[in-house]
Amino acid sequence: MYRWQAMNVIAEHGVVGIIRAETAQQAGLRARTCLDSGLSVLEISLTTPDAPELIKELRREYPSALLGAGTVLDAASAWTAMAAGAGFLVSPSLHEDVVSTGHRYGAAVIPGTDTPGEIVHALSAGADAIKLFPASRWTPESMRDVLAALPQAPLVPTGGVSLENAPDWIAAGAVAVGMGSALSRGSTDEATARISDLRTRIRAARG
Repeated sequence: MYRWQAMNVIAEHGVVGIIRAETAQQAGLRARTCLDSGLSVLEISLTTPDAPELIKELRREYPSALLGAGTVLDAASAWTAMAAGAGFLVSPSLHEDVVSTGHRYGAAVIPGTDTPGEIVHALSAGADAIKLFPASRWTPESMRDVLAALPQAPLVPTGGVSLENAPDWIAAGAVAVGMGSALSRGSTDEATARISDLRTRIRAARG
């Protein structure tokens, strides 16, 4: 998959499910719940034990899913994640070696920023999209104000996005939102209903 194809999938879904857990078993359960519920764009945080091996397992089990790696802080981690099958890389901040390594081997890269200046820096570094992190420091309205000045910035608010306000971020101009355990809690049937409702509301928010 090419970088632009990965970004198209992310934009079409509107939601990136973030999997982070204290054990690989917990992470695997959460990831499979999301995937079985119809959310096929997942970011596996490298803070999770054995995260690369989990990415490999999920790639085998769900070949049509788009799997990425989160908390990618350096070129070595970027390469390890891509070798495991990650199609996109996400960082909490901008690391230009992650951008260059990801692009060299075909992965889309989404670094984190928290100010307009950092957004411009990330654009200059070649970011495919930009993680607005933590989104709890922002509101959909303040993000909209930034996009009025920087309409070329493809933003993905993450950290503080809820099931209730996710459509507001999309309506304000976000390409997608990043969300964690709120998506996968409960049974698969409950998660399926929750994810389906969220994606319907996101599509409506786009008009």
